[in-house]
Amino acid sequence: MSEFTKTLCPYCGVGCGLEVSPPAQLGKATNRDSQGNPTWRVRGDKTHPSSQGMVCVKGATIAESLDKNRLHYPMVRDSLDQEFRRVSWDEVFDLITKRIQTIRFTQGPEALCMYGSGQFQTEDYYIAQKLMKGCLGTNNFDANSRLCMSSAVAGYIQSFGSDGPPCCYDDLELTDCAFLIGTNTAECHPIVFNRLEKYHKKNRKVKMIVVDPRRTPTAEAADLHLAIRPGTDIDLMNGIAHLLMRWNYIDTMFMDDCTSNFPAYAEVIRHYPPEVVARQCGISIEDLETAARLWGQSERVLSLWSMGVNQSSEGTAKVRTIINLHLMTGQIGKPGAGPFSLTGQPNAMGGREAGGLAHLLPGYRAVKNPQHRAEVEEFWGLKPGQISPNPGLTAWDMITGLENGAVELLWIAATNPAVSMPDLERTKKALLRSPFTIYQDAYYPTETSAYAHVLLPAAQWGEKTGVMTNSERVVTLCSAFRQPPREAKADWEIFAEVGRRLGFEKEFAFANSAEVYAEFVKLTKNRPCEMTGISHTQLQAEGPTQWPHPDESRDAINRVSNKRLYTNLRFHTPDGRARFGAYYSKGLAEPPDPDYPFVLTNGRLYGHWHTQTRTGRIEKICKMHPEPFIEIHPRDAARLGIIDNMDVEVRSRRGKAKFPAKVTKAIAPGTVFVPMHWGSLWADNAEANALTHPESCPDSLQPELKACAVQLIPISVEVPIKNHQLQSSQW
Repeated sequence: MSEFTKTLCPYCGVGCGLEVSPPAQLGKATNRDSQGNPTWRVRGDKTHPSSQGMVCVKGATIAESLDKNRLHYPMVRDSLDQEFRRVSWDEVFDLITKRIQTIRFTQGPEALCMYGSGQFQTEDYYIAQKLMKGCLGTNNFDANSRLCMSSAVAGYIQSFGSDGPPCCYDDLELTDCAFLIGTNTAECHPIVFNRLEKYHKKNRKVKMIVVDPRRTPTAEAADLHLAIRPGTDIDLMNGIAHLLMRWNYIDTMFMDDCTSNFPAYAEVIRHYPPEVVARQCGISIEDLETAARLWGQSERVLSLWSMGVNQSSEGTAKVRTIINLHLMTGQIGKPGAGPFSLTGQPNAMGGREAGGLAHLLPGYRAVKNPQHRAEVEEFWGLKPGQISPNPGLTAWDMITGLENGAVELLWIAATNPAVSMPDLERTKKALLRSPFTIYQDAYYPTETSAYAHVLLPAAQWGEKTGVMTNSERVVTLCSAFRQPPREAKADWEIFAEVGRRLGFEKEFAFANSAEVYAEFVKLTKNRPCEMTGISHTQLQAEGPTQWPHPDESRDAINRVSNKRLYTNLRFHTPDGRARFGAYYSKGLAEPPDPDYPFVLTNGRLYGHWHTQTRTGRIEKICKMHPEPFIEIHPRDAARLGIIDNMDVEVRSRRGKAKFPAKVTKAIAPGTVFVPMHWGSLWADNAEANALTHPESCPDSLQPELKACAVQLIPISVEVPIKNHQLQSSQW
């Protein structure tokens, strides 16, 4: 038996394989952290196809957070101004089920909500869907994927007829031209970037284009960096398309045979000539033409994007305009080419497969589709009509539902909305109004625990066995290597026990997570994300497996390759054609103005993860990133009298925050940047989302977390400046 347990890193969507071994091993010194505490050894799994043994600092140090500030027991309180008291699981399950039953029979199931997480394993997601959407009859389950990937989901569905990134990581090492937009891949998805950068350095004919208002470490490695104004992504994409048309870099045969709606798109891009686009984006015509020429002359173009595209009031439109370029040039369904969204959370993909957003059902089904509802009802043994035909409340709808009294119970699990939601002061006020909040997490305290009536201790990474799917559709078994501390339980076990106590014994009669997964994959049969050939046993024996992966007992000859989707150039639309999307640029939902003249953008840092619930407890990472900051261009800093490390107050129409200044040419004039990791537990008055707004994409309902209008006020120790509005430099 191997001394190492194979598992998956629980941070970003790259999905790096890890091997973990106990602190004490025969013939070896006990592995300890800097305080002398025994800690598990972690190394990269060289056999994992996605990461090939590589690991970043987050994955390498993950074990150090396992026993720090853990929530060990169920806790309850009657009101938020009381202290928590410890109770038994029996008591807390009784409290929760009675509250759910009372609300179901008085206000109805639509007053019940659950907000989950891409930190869930697929089994957790699936049981939550069965409980909420099936047995309780409400679609009010949403996850922080709504804030992360829902624009990519909507874009794939509208263009291709189904969700699912069509590419794989091997394409990183096969492409002629990598086009990265709205992604700081080097810091946010470092192992993906490592693969791309090594290939790029070895093959000088391979070109890398990076589109980002900041000169990030990703942009530093590019052959061409387009520092566009925030909110002009569609202008850029339509401008590239205009030039591709003008120069005849288009695949007319592919478009004629495999696409629809091109005439409407052609009419739109006619209005985006180079001189207009360059002026709008704040770049040179020469750079715009270079980007278009590199795309048009390359045989294999791979586009990569993440939150900078998705987190937008035009998120779905941006995704579709990226896809449009691939459809114009036939750059899909072949090695080294295609549109590739980089997933933010470790199992956001698994959540989508299991139906883990308010408009979805398991197996890439939609709640609005009568046939899809009927299929799931029959499979779950429910009476026809039990699943609601109406999409449930999104994450932000749950906040407004607390404001207007529509939400009576909010169950939050494995996520930290008191830091991560937009318009944070409004969010916190709404959470204070919640009649009954259940908070299920591995750690205590977190910022959200301050708003909970019930705390449920959850098992986390390494303490439960389950499955996760990464950005390239690779499914990995994450095996437990230690027992949960004290009374912590796996998320799916908590959901299933509540289901049983509500009277749904047979629906939740699972002995282990392998049985849960075995039931789930049956719902993927004949669906785009088919996984009927995948099981815990198969993953244990054969290792990580990419979908689609039908049951091996079916006709293997007819199995399509699972490396890439759409290799036969047929799509999941009614006519089998991919659809062009015709969009004019609308720009930012909140553009700068004389009162708020700067655009604030935000993002991740290499070492930290989301709201620091884990990484804030790891000494090496905290030394790497000791405090938040605000990046300001020297031209703007000089005009405002700001120097390095001077405190700067940042104000938006919703709130304010304070950061030490980092004066740098890495940010474009008129734009400022802050990291999004610091909540109230980790720094005073440094919450990025105190500033952001909740305006969202009309299709994906994903908020525009990436841009809002702000003013900057330098804080002088001698002469405090109050209510002083300052102008940014012009572009």
